[in-house]
Amino acid sequence: MTMTRKPGAIATTGAGGSGAPASTPPPQRRGGRIFFGWYIVGAGFLLSAILGGLMFHAFGQYVVVLEAEFGWSRTSLSAAFSIQMVESGLLGPIQGWALDRFGPRRIMLVGITIFGFGFLLLSQINTLTEFYIAFVVIALGLSAGAGMGMMVAVVNWFNRRRSLAIGIATAGFAFGGLLQPGVAWSLEHVGWRETAIASGLIVIAVGLPLAGLMRHRPSQYGYGVDGDPPLQHQVGDGRLADFDPGEVNFTLQQALRTRAFWLISFGHAASLLVVGAVMVHFVSHVTDSLDYSLGQAANLLLVMTVTSVIGMLGGGYLGDRLPMRYILTVAMLGHMASLLVLTLWLSLWGALAFTVIHGIAFGVRGPLTQAIRADYFGRAAFGTVMGFSSLIIIIGMVFGPIVAGLSYDLTGSYRTGFIGLALVAGLGSLLFLASTRPPPPPSERRGPLASAP
Repeated sequence: MTMTRKPGAIATTGAGGSGAPASTPPPQRRGGRIFFGWYIVGAGFLLSAILGGLMFHAFGQYVVVLEAEFGWSRTSLSAAFSIQMVESGLLGPIQGWALDRFGPRRIMLVGITIFGFGFLLLSQINTLTEFYIAFVVIALGLSAGAGMGMMVAVVNWFNRRRSLAIGIATAGFAFGGLLQPGVAWSLEHVGWRETAIASGLIVIAVGLPLAGLMRHRPSQYGYGVDGDPPLQHQVGDGRLADFDPGEVNFTLQQALRTRAFWLISFGHAASLLVVGAVMVHFVSHVTDSLDYSLGQAANLLLVMTVTSVIGMLGGGYLGDRLPMRYILTVAMLGHMASLLVLTLWLSLWGALAFTVIHGIAFGVRGPLTQAIRADYFGRAAFGTVMGFSSLIIIIGMVFGPIVAGLSYDLTGSYRTGFIGLALVAGLGSLLFLASTRPPPPPSERRGPLASAP
């Protein structure tokens, strides 16, 4: 017997699909109901802004002050960032499976708590070993509390406007750059230890309520994808279906057999060679080459933030209308061009040109590397597919900062390292160009139950 409900009615299935009551109904507004997916997008934006602003963008500023106080080499400081990325990559498959199995909210609440505690540990370090330990904790919390969990939630709630929704949510990471003048002022005038303590407290106090808004499947709350009426047919033990019978969803094993999975993953890794190097070394580069203060460098990050937000929103809009692999190819060429400009045009105008080109390329590429996976492989096992992709993606975030740091320590300049990374990013554009949509999996694997990881 088929259960029917009015559109927007609250399902009786709990988060785990066990028949427990669903969570509190989504909020309403006068004259109609706001699609709860947009609350998830808004919470993701704010959470990304806080986490990105206090660590993603701020790491390069910590490099400057820690080098000045302890005399550690830039290669050693870059290694901490790489350790953080390695841990995130290795945990990716487990985290992706857990997100698909238990939903993003539980995982993110634990991650945010660990992330905030990591900042408190950072404030107490006095040796390089302690510095590495603190960043291992930060990496564990950041991996569980940030991007992938938010992405799983957004992907499951949106289809037609998925690229735009991802673009808005991930724009928070770029928007976090607006915090950099404040972070720089705090590091210079209050102290890096006090700044780390304040950051940890802010993460916990603000991040936990935002993570609590994350939800897994819209059917659990009486919605269909994109706010459409929920699916009316049942599956298994009477639960309402999360996926249309005609929707194609790949399992992890099926995705791994496609050429597109590997091309997208290695192309993503190539882009992060540039992103990782810039994130760790940009501030050091402009303070050395242009003799800028930490505050002036933070202002350049502010320009990059604005252009990144524009790129994310524009890329999200275009991604719902044009083939994403072509847009990603152009963005990768932008990564290459921007790093060459930064390296070869040592002036204020060169630095400004870099911030604009890199910001737009970063903004456009960021959400679309996630959206293209959901578009190609479906929603059902998105977290698991993304988690296994992280084992490859992390190559870029690990080796980009190390290559740039070694270049500086060995030659006294970032020139050689930056040029090499730029050329690899250019080659990465060809990987996205070749990543055509894979053929659908066998017909017996289609439908709501076929794609369970």
